[in-house]
Amino acid sequence: MAVVRRFLESAARHGSALLALSVALGFAVPPLAAAARTLVTPTVAGVLLLVLLRIDFARLIALLRRPLLIAVLLAWMLVAASVLAHALARLAGLDGPLAAGLVVIAAGCAITAAPAFARLMGLDAEIALVLAVLSTALVPLTAPPLALGLLGLDLAIPMGALMLRLALLVGLPLLASLAIRRLAGPERLARWGVAVDGGAVLVVAVFGVAVMDGVQATLFARPLWVAGGVALAFAANFGLNLATALAFAPFLGRRLALSFGLVAGNRNSALYLAVLPAATEPGILLFIALFQVPLFLNPFLLRPVYRALRRGGGEVAALPQRSAPRHRRAPCSTRRARRSAMRWRVSASPGSARYGRAR
Repeated sequence: MAVVRRFLESAARHGSALLALSVALGFAVPPLAAAARTLVTPTVAGVLLLVLLRIDFARLIALLRRPLLIAVLLAWMLVAASVLAHALARLAGLDGPLAAGLVVIAAGCAITAAPAFARLMGLDAEIALVLAVLSTALVPLTAPPLALGLLGLDLAIPMGALMLRLALLVGLPLLASLAIRRLAGPERLARWGVAVDGGAVLVVAVFGVAVMDGVQATLFARPLWVAGGVALAFAANFGLNLATALAFAPFLGRRLALSFGLVAGNRNSALYLAVLPAATEPGILLFIALFQVPLFLNPFLLRPVYRALRRGGGEVAALPQRSAPRHRRAPCSTRRARRSAMRWRVSASPGSARYGRAR
């Protein structure tokens, strides 16, 4: 077990490189990507399970001290962003599978690795944790009515069936994580924490290989379409990120607004690949797969950008922290007496040059 644990911990330390390598491997070796394609649903469920094992639910509940703020942020992520994406796509004359895929992604939840992303970028991991968990729990209730009902997208699946599939994909890993927590106990989970992170990295790497199935063939057959899809994926990721940060910076301060922008831009499109039927328009599925490219490359691309943007940013509405009790200052005479006593103790210590005179 020690060897397995060290291997998993090593995978956690090299997570960014492994994720980027997995996408490149899936693109370069189509038979491997095709073989891994059947593992998309198990890998998505497995990642959710491993991430949920690492969440401290007591701490999560303690972070919900500003329910109105959290509700506004979730409403922007799960409702307003998809309506905005739909309107912008129509204004730009974009239609077909690219437009539908853009709206579906904008209606999705945050990636489960959002807290780790935020910590890597030097942003607020606590707000990322709250939004990632709650948006994942709510997306079965919000995404299907928005995509199929309000916006009228054709995803080749009834609304009720899509809601049920999303609910099962989110709910079963949650129940399994609660059972494992009870059986393993908090101390064992704490000892294996980094190894669990490494396991999640390896499972995501398998997913990264799988989502590249068909991308190389489509690139050779329709290079302009794939290039446009990749460009739109980056534009959607960075656009949601930037629009969210700019919209909330006057109210939240720079650091918290950047944190929310990071969460809003990086959506968990993998859930859709796991639940949408094979009859779904292939272009929609391919665009959802292409959206993984900016997700996997963001740790390399955005870290220096965030480092520069954080400088000089104020903080207005960060989640409140539990502060130590304030003590009344001692009277001036008492403070002078304390300083005098402290100077005597220093001068009278055996290591002091004045030790002999002090004695």
